[in-house]
Amino acid sequence: MTTVLIVDDQPLHRLGLRILLESVPDTQVAGEAGSGSEAVRRTAELHPDVVLMDIRMPGLDGIEATRRIVATGNRSRVLVLTTFDLDEYAYAALRAGASGFLLKDARPEELLGGIRAVAAGDAIIAPGLTRRLLDAYADHLPRATQAADEEKLRALTDREREILVAIARGWTNPEIAGRLHLSESTVKTHVGRVLAKIGARDRVQAVIFAYDIGLTFPHPA
Repeated sequence: MTTVLIVDDQPLHRLGLRILLESVPDTQVAGEAGSGSEAVRRTAELHPDVVLMDIRMPGLDGIEATRRIVATGNRSRVLVLTTFDLDEYAYAALRAGASGFLLKDARPEELLGGIRAVAAGDAIIAPGLTRRLLDAYADHLPRATQAADEEKLRALTDREREILVAIARGWTNPEIAGRLHLSESTVKTHVGRVLAKIGARDRVQAVIFAYDIGLTFPHPA
């Protein structure tokens, strides 16, 4: 059973999401929040598996709410709903620690599948789509490289750095295995170690880290 906190400032939107989530046996609505500040508080109280987060809300928006939720170390993972797939707000939410995002007009099965994926620890945005998102906005947003990031990079072995670059290029585990002549189980082990060493919750965060640290760059226009 996956528990979900619905965050949206529009009561009708929350109602629609509740009806959808309650229509399937493997999801349960843990609660609702109508603002970012309420989302932070309710997440701390309820510890839902997934926080379904709207971005544009008055007062504390979904980006800052996501940042605060992630900063607490809460096990809850944030899935952002946004209007546009190439949206600087969605990019900022990913950098704040969200595990991915979906469009608000996603089909019900896509939303339910995304919630299950995030609850299972996966990022719901395909690496290739993440790459295109970052390509679109990396030149417009400040990089946040810090000494701590450099230290994390130095902690990687040569092979792990190679794996990180492959992740940033949008390669799947089978593609990495084929191109680097490794077994998929070995790749999976390497990916897990890379994520742990750089402090990334998932592959989306690993791609962002690779951009920030300068391992990969946007495609030229």
